[in-house]
Amino acid sequence: MKSPVVRVEREHDVATLIIDNPPVNALGAPVLAALSEALDELDAEPSISALVVTGHGDKFIAGADLSRLERIAAGTLEPSPPSGTPSLPALVARLEQGPKPSVAAIDGFALGGGLELAMACAARVGTARCRLGLPELNLGLIPGAGGTQRLPRLVGVEKAVEMMLGGAPIGAVEARALGLLDDLVGEAALRERARELARSLATGAVTRRRTLTLTERLAPPDEIRALIARARADTRRKLRNVDYPGACLDAIEEGALLGAEAGLARERAEFLRLLSSEAARGKLHVFFATRAAAKVPGVTDAGPAPRALGRVGVLGGGTMGSGIATALVRAGVEVIIKEATDERAEAALARVRANLERDAAKGRLSDDEARRAGSRLTGQTSYDGFDALALVIEAASESVELKQQLFQELEAHTSSECILATNTSTIELATVSAGTQAGPRTLGLHFFSPAQVMRLVEVVRTRETSPRALVDALELVKRLKKTAVTVRSCPGFLVNRIFMRYGQACGLLIDRGVHPYRIDDALYAFGMPMGPNRMGDLAGLDVSVAAARVLDAAYPDGAYRSALRQLLVDAGRLGDKSGAGHYRHEDGRAERDPALDRFVAEARRLAGEPPPLEVTDDEIVKMLVFGVVNEACRALDEGAVVRASDVDVAAILGMGFPDYRGGPMKWADGFGARAVRDALARFHERTGSALFSPSALLTARAAAGASLLD
Repeated sequence: MKSPVVRVEREHDVATLIIDNPPVNALGAPVLAALSEALDELDAEPSISALVVTGHGDKFIAGADLSRLERIAAGTLEPSPPSGTPSLPALVARLEQGPKPSVAAIDGFALGGGLELAMACAARVGTARCRLGLPELNLGLIPGAGGTQRLPRLVGVEKAVEMMLGGAPIGAVEARALGLLDDLVGEAALRERARELARSLATGAVTRRRTLTLTERLAPPDEIRALIARARADTRRKLRNVDYPGACLDAIEEGALLGAEAGLARERAEFLRLLSSEAARGKLHVFFATRAAAKVPGVTDAGPAPRALGRVGVLGGGTMGSGIATALVRAGVEVIIKEATDERAEAALARVRANLERDAAKGRLSDDEARRAGSRLTGQTSYDGFDALALVIEAASESVELKQQLFQELEAHTSSECILATNTSTIELATVSAGTQAGPRTLGLHFFSPAQVMRLVEVVRTRETSPRALVDALELVKRLKKTAVTVRSCPGFLVNRIFMRYGQACGLLIDRGVHPYRIDDALYAFGMPMGPNRMGDLAGLDVSVAAARVLDAAYPDGAYRSALRQLLVDAGRLGDKSGAGHYRHEDGRAERDPALDRFVAEARRLAGEPPPLEVTDDEIVKMLVFGVVNEACRALDEGAVVRASDVDVAAILGMGFPDYRGGPMKWADGFGARAVRDALARFHERTGSALFSPSALLTARAAAGASLLD
């Protein structure tokens, strides 16, 4: 057999099948066809008594061909495999039931279909660096090649449920303790140990057990039913508007109670059904959109290779600065926090230490990792040592004069190679760096609060920002295990700019008689983590009002602001931090407050008592979210953002837009550009507000029948 993706090495009576399908050994059609052909040949060779399945180098199999799944989910490809190619479930079953026992030799990732294939082998040997998991629910799917049946039989139903619903892979030591791995060896000994075990299985020295026949790890039926019921109730509390967790639990329960054959049939039916669901389409879109966001045309494909940045400086150790410093030291970066006084520097260090202690208490870091991270941090009040830094992040308060002063000081105290980054959320970068010659090494690193938790970083560039500075910044964000979305400098950058319309539409509806709590309820039911009014309380209404002034001045066309938030601020109701805003806040809980109605009535009076607007909850959602899409189209038209899918990534990670809907652009594209334009035009006609005027790009896409994602 000759195949570019699967090669066979024979050593005496054991054949080793080596999968080599870069970059991650995905189980695409060529690999499945080559594996099937290899099994045909090896089954027919009397001299071969056992098989080893492994990957090339430090890669086993990282899962299925997701690009193919995305096309199936989109309806552009049939789910059946190409003619002559076995399906993954068929290949897995053949490996388990075949005449010759097989052993999986696992180094690196065995995820999704890769773990399903490994579990069909009679035994599994791994290295210390292997990671095993079934992350299909992260894509709105469930395992489709027997994972819901084999994993419970190897590790027990409770652990299998935890692994599948959580989606995170487990390490080698845990896998060995659970019985998912039969042995754990060094990398150099992996294949030899797998061959040795394969021979023992072939000779009967070790009893061959087919995974689907195992029952000793299955709990009694009543315990299984109770466990599944608890898991079902828990997922319903945590996840709204999706049914893939329930489908996974149904398949597990059916197999555990009625037998593997029934479970496999249920699993396959649910997998195929979910493959055409909105959740799968949305989550697969996000998967590829997140990877695309790391690519900046003309820079990452043509610019210099990124440098490994050394020590980083952070100016300002308040909530944001200390959060940024926490993320840096956790990633192994040495950090200097500079503050104005010794007292403030010590307070900044204390905030970082407290963040690390919380991480350790929640199990995100071990106590030793937290101590090592803390040792990477120093605080000072001078610029001593800044001349040796590779990057400085300014995280001072949102004052133009202060930021300009700090950038002038940084220009004088850093080398010409040091990148100067600002964490501003509203001020244009050219304004921040005015009075300096640091334009080529200036960019924005806009972290979202809390910076040590939120995954999104807007990497903001100007026309002067050098490719060197940009690729280095993108590499740093990657090192922090965060996701970068690159945008051009403009007021509000991307997330704050496009969600400006979300807040404006909310205010207009309030002034037209729609209660703030009803708006919040509608957006929460849609899938947002909280409604816009509750979000305003969390962020701080004084901060919201100040940012709104900047954004309204920058984008006056169609701007609309209800007086409600200013009235609340004037009354000292700033949100969570003051104990009251739109809601009352006590002991971390937001309670509805009848006193809000007085402020709503005054806001309506100041708006001229416009006639009440009769709207459905669906219209409330569309008024707010289509406004986001409309403004995103303007940003795309201006070149402020590279691609429409970047908008989706930023909205999901920065604002909590439900990922199972794919982001605002993907969700709106499901209706079509023409339907979005027409809806906005109707809202414009009904309200008389230019807030809903369709943008030029949206209008053009609608006229051409083009996708919003093009």
